[in-house]
Amino acid sequence: MAAACSVSSVLACNARLSLKENVAPGGSSSKAIVSFGAQPGVWKSFGLSKSHGKGVVMMAKKEINESLLTPRFYTTDFEEMEQLFNKDINKNLNQAEFDALLQEFKTDYNQTHFVRNPEFKEAAGKIQGPMRQIFVEFLERSCTAEFSGFLLYKELGRRLKKTNPVVAEIFTLMSRDEARHAGFLNKGLSDFGLALDLGFLTKARKYTFFKPKFIFYATYLSEKIGYWRYITIYRHLKENPDYQLYPIFKYFENWCQDENRHGDFFSALLKAQPQFLNDWKAKLWSRFFCLSVYITMYLNDTQRTSFYEGIGLDTKKFDMHVIIETNRTTARIFPAVPDVENPEFKRKLDRMVAYNQALINIGESNAPAAVKNLQKIPIIAQFAGEMLAMFFMKPVESGSLDFVDFEPQIVY
Repeated sequence: MAAACSVSSVLACNARLSLKENVAPGGSSSKAIVSFGAQPGVWKSFGLSKSHGKGVVMMAKKEINESLLTPRFYTTDFEEMEQLFNKDINKNLNQAEFDALLQEFKTDYNQTHFVRNPEFKEAAGKIQGPMRQIFVEFLERSCTAEFSGFLLYKELGRRLKKTNPVVAEIFTLMSRDEARHAGFLNKGLSDFGLALDLGFLTKARKYTFFKPKFIFYATYLSEKIGYWRYITIYRHLKENPDYQLYPIFKYFENWCQDENRHGDFFSALLKAQPQFLNDWKAKLWSRFFCLSVYITMYLNDTQRTSFYEGIGLDTKKFDMHVIIETNRTTARIFPAVPDVENPEFKRKLDRMVAYNQALINIGESNAPAAVKNLQKIPIIAQFAGEMLAMFFMKPVESGSLDFVDFEPQIVY
């Protein structure tokens, strides 16, 4: 799921990983708790009871610190959703197209794809030091994002059953895919002696409200950018197997097709709501959500260059490839998209990275809080100015209500 960002979201604190050893009173037992400064610290930790000598599972439930640079959980106006997909109200619904998409989802191409083997545990044992912490964060963030999609799609499937059973069933089947992805990632965390408590996370995590049209924009982008991220990593590692540190990447080729199908479904949803695509407001919102997703990804990834370098990728080149390909795909349905191939676009992104790092450095300094706030003001102003200048760059007029079969051609 995509995280839409605003000025405040892009300036949010970066996640910091810390490993703490907690010892129970009397020294009877110990457990490792991994927590992220801007992540949901809801973990199962696997430790050893010193007093009894038996393996135990311990739950660590930490306060959840929210940042729009982290994967978020979403909710929406379900009554409006029901109206949008009511066949008696909305005559633009192409039911034949949704029927065809439903059959595609029912086929469930990846039903037997996500099967683990002993290679996972063995590979995890070989990843040590800082890279091990980076992998844990990668798995945790990915699991949270997939689980966020599961919750939203599941609820939409439930709410739309009476209004439009076909669309409702597609949402339910997409929730199946997302749950499968989240479970697979959580199993990966167990290779590192950890697991997210997804049940507790469901209740404890804060939910962000988005109007239905914003859900459509953001989720379409999320699924398509997810496709390009996964397929790019998969193709890169296939050509450079020495960087294949962990076998989960071998599953990305089929996995990313789930993301692609989800994106195609949201493209069909947008076509069924032409008011979200055919006026000046739609053009502004389209550009806004594109920039939100692209900026958020770029800032997130440049804070985690060690991960991408660890699998042999240049972080900024990887991100720009993903942004350009996602933008080209998005231009097939959105009425306007940013001109991400203008060299000034990347220059602005890099300046935002520098401003963001300056804010992080101030936040981590020992200066009094009041001094920190004063130091941040001019940097926040520069950052906001850069974002506004990017938004007002000449866009690329695009979009078509014709549904074009998507076949990716360009390889990173």
